[in-house]
Amino acid sequence: MDILSVKNLTKKFGKFVAVDNISFSLKEGEILGFLGPNGAGKTTTIQMLLGITTADSGEIRYFGLDFYKYSQKCLAKLNFASAFNNLQGRTTIWENLVVSSLLYQVPNYQSKIRELVSYFEAGYLLKSRYFDLSSGEKTRVNLIKSLLNDPRILLLDEPTASLDPDVADKTLSLIENLKKDKKMTILYTSHDMSEVERICDRVIFLSQGRIVAEDTPFNLTKKIEMATLRLIFDAPKQKIASYLVAREEIFEFEKENVVVIRTKEKLIPDIIFGIKKENVWITNIEIEKPTLEDVFLKISRKKQL
Repeated sequence: MDILSVKNLTKKFGKFVAVDNISFSLKEGEILGFLGPNGAGKTTTIQMLLGITTADSGEIRYFGLDFYKYSQKCLAKLNFASAFNNLQGRTTIWENLVVSSLLYQVPNYQSKIRELVSYFEAGYLLKSRYFDLSSGEKTRVNLIKSLLNDPRILLLDEPTASLDPDVADKTLSLIENLKKDKKMTILYTSHDMSEVERICDRVIFLSQGRIVAEDTPFNLTKKIEMATLRLIFDAPKQKIASYLVAREEIFEFEKENVVVIRTKEKLIPDIIFGIKKENVWITNIEIEKPTLEDVFLKISRKKQL
């Protein structure tokens, strides 16, 4: 059974179609990247999944239950965290977490808070006001808040936004541990494609309210044929230039002994062996393969994969 199933979900604001008949699902323990440029429909979809916004048509099911008929049962088993979400700024972290626990009717909530605070190494924050925390500390507290009710599914909206690289890396490690230790199912939005490649099992790309691509990160990058080959060599550069011109390759010389070639990934071995046959000594080879960032840019520029 799918933890979350969305079918033909649509939302309009006047004549503007924010979400256009999308369907997808999540299985237990899966991390799904929910991606797309600004205005693609990600936030509107998440708001519908949380019941903040009502869909014009379509179906949302959590744990096999119709979300609109059993919203309280569903909401009790899910939670949400965002880098843009704020708790009460003038109250302490302990007070914030107690209030959230009571709202979710968490049994033995004091023990639960201490358990999560220990897991996130945030005990020193309990007496601090939320307003006084750094961005990284707020991120940890938001994640703690989102786990108080032991959710079966967690919606994370850009949780590492505005964090420095070290704190972002630790946050991603915590998310990876949630999947490993608790078999957490996660819907994850981000504009950082490197972190999406790191933690997501599967990704969905939205553009203008529609799903335009869905697959594993690896399979999506394979759909982009072009790659970059950078060679450092010891020979007259004219030898390489003549060979590449004859092949009608796109290239440029960074230096007298460095050439950068933009070509189809599958042709790279032929190019390397061909250059060697020209009696050119290649001293270093660098291959830059397509990444999820390339996929994102292609979709953002409204080009077909």
